[in-house]
Amino acid sequence: MKKNSISKSALFTTAVILSCFGLSSCSKKAAAANDEKNEITYAVNAYKIKPGNLDNYLEFGGDVDSVNAVDVLPDVNGKISSIKVNIGDMVKKDQIICYVDASRPGYVYSESPVKAPIAGRLTSFAPTVGTMVAPSMSIAKISNTDDLEIKVNVPERFISRVSKGQKAVLTFDSYPAEEFSATVFEVSPVLDTTSRTEQIKLRITEKSSLIKVGMYARVRLITDSIRNAIVVPESSIVTRDGIPYAFILDTEKSNDKSKYVKMVSIKKGITVDNNTEITEGLSADDIIIVKGQTLLNDGVSVNILSTVNGE
Repeated sequence: MKKNSISKSALFTTAVILSCFGLSSCSKKAAAANDEKNEITYAVNAYKIKPGNLDNYLEFGGDVDSVNAVDVLPDVNGKISSIKVNIGDMVKKDQIICYVDASRPGYVYSESPVKAPIAGRLTSFAPTVGTMVAPSMSIAKISNTDDLEIKVNVPERFISRVSKGQKAVLTFDSYPAEEFSATVFEVSPVLDTTSRTEQIKLRITEKSSLIKVGMYARVRLITDSIRNAIVVPESSIVTRDGIPYAFILDTEKSNDKSKYVKMVSIKKGITVDNNTEITEGLSADDIIIVKGQTLLNDGVSVNILSTVNGE
């Protein structure tokens, strides 16, 4: 009887132990399954990096004027008796633009014609009929509006970044969607001692009927131009402990069903208009996270909602 009860007790103990092992194994599997089930996936937007150009610039403003402009002066003192042209008219050399009557009490003279000294467009004509004029007074201006220039005053702190031959991009409030090109063709050798500025002149390189003398131009003067650079949105860069990082798609770990990211340290170059040059850490065709990246850590799972191709 003792032997039978001992063997029954041993069998019961073994069964309990095996049961515990089984339950433990099951609970571990269940925990692993729950962990896998509870893995957080972050919704993000991505950007596929392509080599591009990045132009650093200085921004100024200036008035459009003609490269060649000549003042018109009368030959005699007198009153404007008649005007033969209107502002904006094209005139030929020696064409009569007005007459001056030099007569005065007791003396009568023939009217003196005022002729255009050059061919061009009449861009200003201040006097009206009856206005007194003199040979020392400019009464009109004739300009060659085919060649236009813009005068810009550059503050002293920027003159080291300005040189002859630099390219510029022009925009006008009248045509906000249009851009025009220009080139620096003259740089003053001296500074204005009052304003501490250096005057430069830019010539508009493409003729357009949209640009008129007297318009105000916004000038972006290109000072540095980097070709085939790795450029990303500045807002995509995350700084942690004073070090800049970017999150990119981990192509080795990711598959068709799941996507994962890795955090890489980067080195920044110049930044222009929220576009930053990356000199180290990223390569062309890397897919960088540009929205939702502030919540990420290295190796987390992501759901990429959209991917924009860079240029």
